[in-house]
Amino acid sequence: MIPALLAQIGLPLLVKAVGGALSGAANPVAKAAGEALGQVEAEIAAGRLTSADLAEANRHLEALAAQEAETERTWLAQVNRTIRAEVASDDPYVRRMRPTFGYVVALTWAAQMGAVAYVIATDPAAAGAVVAALGQLGTIWTVGLSVLGIYVYKRSQEKTAPLQQGAPPAAGGLQALAGLLRPGR
Repeated sequence: MIPALLAQIGLPLLVKAVGGALSGAANPVAKAAGEALGQVEAEIAAGRLTSADLAEANRHLEALAAQEAETERTWLAQVNRTIRAEVASDDPYVRRMRPTFGYVVALTWAAQMGAVAYVIATDPAAAGAVVAALGQLGTIWTVGLSVLGIYVYKRSQEKTAPLQQGAPPAAGGLQALAGLLRPGR
């Protein structure tokens, strides 16, 4: 009863709101999506699109979401296998790859932000173009920072594993220095 009620009231309202918003967009793809939603709204209003049709569409969406979740699960399993192989490697550089990548990302980020600040400070007329160009780098930074995030997360797990097994924490640099400066040593 509730799904049928939602199909009769909620969905047409949602279709109308989203379709109306997208129809007014300047982007041609968004405009086309808004017009398509307008046609869906008309079909619902005319009674040619039933709650059974909507349930079938929902079933397809659920199947698509399940496929996407399986793809994500497979990708994460591959990342975990890669990180495990890296940790088990006897090659010192392979073991240092994560910190190296982190430093490279940090230096690249700093260089990019420094260049952007320099251009904005020395040529304010170009500021809009530079900031717009910076926005175009979003995808590549998303990939790089995602990889770095996985590296940091995995390294954090490696550091906490001995603590979870009851081993005392290793003394850090400041703790070791404090131990040397303690009176009576």
